[in-house]
Amino acid sequence: MASQETVVRTDRPIVVDATNHIAGRLSSNVAKLLIRGNRVSVINCEKIMMSGTKSNHIKEYREFLEINSVINPKHGPVHYRRPDTIIAKMIRGMLPYDRKPSGKESHQRLRTYIGSPKELKSLEKIQFEKAKIKKSPSNYTTVGELCRVIGWTE
Repeated sequence: MASQETVVRTDRPIVVDATNHIAGRLSSNVAKLLIRGNRVSVINCEKIMMSGTKSNHIKEYREFLEINSVINPKHGPVHYRRPDTIIAKMIRGMLPYDRKPSGKESHQRLRTYIGSPKELKSLEKIQFEKAKIKKSPSNYTTVGELCRVIGWTE
């Protein structure tokens, strides 16, 4: 497994296997790769871990789902329920998406997937050692579990 320091810019996408990674740390590492000009594909988004209690995550996301516009729901925030789109939006929040054109260009080089697609299976996958979980997986909540509770149907 290569670390983020050894990754250089290539024409092929950098494939990140997100299994057992903490969501925020993974997102910041992927954002750094995108800002450097790399194309990044994140696979297994449903297996990304979120630290904290499951009930707390569910309560916070349900409160977020209640936010909408009084005039028209199209004007309110979009509430994603799929793991790949939630992670893509989390990574987008770590890019200068609204402030610089380079942020939008960086976000366009990002691809997130549920599971592992056929065209990426042959490529080498990297993991970020600093972003991996340290404790037992039972202490974390996966993004897939959270999404199933809030309305994601596979």
